[in-house]
Amino acid sequence: MLNLHVTPSMQQLMADKRLSDRPLLLITDDGGGRYSLSGGACTIGAKFSLIVLTAPDARYPLSIQNDADWSLKTSDYDAAFMGPGLVLDYKNHQIQLRDNAGLLDSAVEIADGAAVLAAFNQGIVAKGESC
Repeated sequence: MLNLHVTPSMQQLMADKRLSDRPLLLITDDGGGRYSLSGGACTIGAKFSLIVLTAPDARYPLSIQNDADWSLKTSDYDAAFMGPGLVLDYKNHQIQLRDNAGLLDSAVEIADGAAVLAAFNQGIVAKGESC
């Protein structure tokens, strides 16, 4: 099971955005996932996003235990890129994700899951664009 420490500054950011009580996903943003905004082999394991949902998505069944008490999930695929000592932090106006191995992403994005899917369906964002 994954454990995530959410810093007070990150908890405050999510509270200010009124997102703390919404179902959330933490995904690697490599073009392969349902909500992936980026794409290409060069982003595998190096880019992450927090996806805000209106309801849980069964494709992401793995719970991430966290000290913010968020409903946070991921997939087995995405979890493979996250190691022990996972920390989500907000500083210098950037969301950072790190683990014991080091910095995973210095600019984690927050995206609305429904808007991402709508953009894909309308062809506004091309799924799986290469880098």
